[in-house]
Order: sequence, then C-alpha cells, then structure tokens
Amino acid sequence: MSELINLFDGIIFIDNNPMIKYHIIMMKIMFVCHGNICRSPMAEFVLKDMVKRRGLENDFVISSSATSTEEIWNGIGNPVYPPAKAVLESYGIDPSAKRAVQLKASDYDKYDLFIGMDSANIRNMTCILAGDKDCKIHKLMEYTGSSADVSDPWYTRDFDRCYKDIYAGCEALLDLLY
Repeated sequence: MSELINLFDGIIFIDNNPMIKYHIIMMKIMFVCHGNICRSPMAEFVLKDMVKRRGLENDFVISSSATSTEEIWNGIGNPVYPPAKAVLESYGIDPSAKRAVQLKASDYDKYDLFIGMDSANIRNMTCILAGDKDCKIHKLMEYTGSSADVSDPWYTRDFDRCYKDIYAGCEALLDLLY
C-alpha cells in the first residue's frame, strides 16, 4: 500500500518498497532579493544548473523576483547586472534571458518556497505576501545551518563571494529536498 503526503504543496509519494523512499512530483521555488538583478537571479540560475546536472529539471519550477520596483521601468525589468552575469557565465551558466520582475501577493499560492537573501528581504516578502501562514518564507543561508545573510555584491562588489554563498545555500537546499 502506498501513501501520498503534502510537503510545501509539493506531492511526495511514499512507497512501502524500502528501496523507494519518496519522490517529489513538482517543487516550485521563488528566490527573492531587493532588485532581482544580482542575488536572486544568481540563485535561480545556480539552482537550475544544479537540478539539470542531477537530471531533476522536470521536478522543479525555479524563478526569482524583487521586493522593489527599482529595477523595473514601464513594466520592463532590467537584465541581470553585468558583474553578476559575468560570474554566472564563468561557470557556464547563461542568465541572458532574465529580466527583473516584482514579487506579487498572488505568488504565494503559486510557489512552495520563497527564499530571501537577507533579513530585509524576509521582512519585505512577509509584507508583500500578507504574512506567511504556511511557513513558506526562508532565508537561503538557513539551509547551510547559518543565520547569515547572503553577501550583497551591490554594496561589497564581491560577486565571487556572493556566488559562493549562493552555491552553498542552493546545494544544501537541494540536498535537503533530494
């Protein structure tokens, strides 16, 4: 006899076969930062690359958005910030089609996890999403066992350190899920 359970609104299949522990049918993840031109798109594309390398791309919907409209003009978002894009491209990841978009309250019912880069993102996401009744909002570095923020390269100019933080967080998240 098999059993279905719900995890973050994703479906987990539990099988009595001891060789099959569980299978997530679809997990929808939204990464969020202030402007959606540095950290959150980096996380979006790093995790997309990780799931592709593991052959799991059909198990995920991965997106990113901003808490502000600063990088969105007349409804058109700016592309990934050139230094962030350069770091991603140095790892063979192409984010060129990405444009900044703003997080909307209606996204809450469409995604299983909302992952912010810092404490300000968490506060702003909670406000935009009108709370977090289903405990979907988390900070990326939580998955590494840290309460730290992902370093913000807009201020530090250290895009390599930011990439390393994001990579560690995404790897820990994916290891938790699979």
